[in-house]
Amino acid sequence: MTIHDLAKHLDAKKTEKMPVVFVGHGNPMNAITENIYRESWIKLGKDLARPRATLCISAHWLTGRDTAVTMTERPKTIHDFYGFPPELYEVRYNAPGAPLEAGSVRTTVASLEIRPDLDRGLDHGAWSVLSNMYPEADMPIFQLSIAYERPMNYHRALAKELGFLRQRGVLIVASGNLVHNLQKIRWEQNAKPYDWALEFDAFVKKSIEAGNEEALIDYKKLGALADMAHPTNDHYLPLVYAASLRDKTDGFRFFSEGIDAGSVSMRSVIFS
Repeated sequence: MTIHDLAKHLDAKKTEKMPVVFVGHGNPMNAITENIYRESWIKLGKDLARPRATLCISAHWLTGRDTAVTMTERPKTIHDFYGFPPELYEVRYNAPGAPLEAGSVRTTVASLEIRPDLDRGLDHGAWSVLSNMYPEADMPIFQLSIAYERPMNYHRALAKELGFLRQRGVLIVASGNLVHNLQKIRWEQNAKPYDWALEFDAFVKKSIEAGNEEALIDYKKLGALADMAHPTNDHYLPLVYAASLRDKTDGFRFFSEGIDAGSVSMRSVIFS
């Protein structure tokens, strides 16, 4: 089957519009720890209509100035962290890839060339969440990288071009954190959130409630508050994709919230 035939084949399989989800994934240990965040992921997988495949846009796959999409048949589990208990490194999430859907991204996105990646597996921003949403590991999953050196409007425009996937039965999961400052983490149990973390989380919440995409795109106008919430914006960029994929008919629901370790927002939202 040629790429052109592939696109026509997928067009013929359009289905009801699937949601877009932004998930605050936080500490990798959330993948295996009994807590409210993991419970929300398990419940989300049970509540959603089953998609044909899932696209994950994770804060942990950054690719400079180009954008790539995984086309592997059997993506490996990437343990892209260090210093955690052995049982976390033993996790293997053997979900199948989704090369047909990945191919449709390459043929349908018109504004840029998306590079195929035939080797990369699933990073923890993807598998920590998806292994709890779909524990049977039978959901086809593919990832899109984040071209980290590109400006905000690049990400917004690309996200809008990805909207066709929702009509093809593909669930889009953007995985990051609305506040992410690892330098300021408080490791003590039940650590009090920083005031600036609460303020930035509230700003994002209010902007989502108002449907104010521009405020989310231009968050750097908040100056020092934005810099404290995101010393680097890798964990914020997945939100840009999710907010830009939201369309005028979508409602929204926050399905998880809280500031973990003082400086990591776990707020998560679904647009549908």
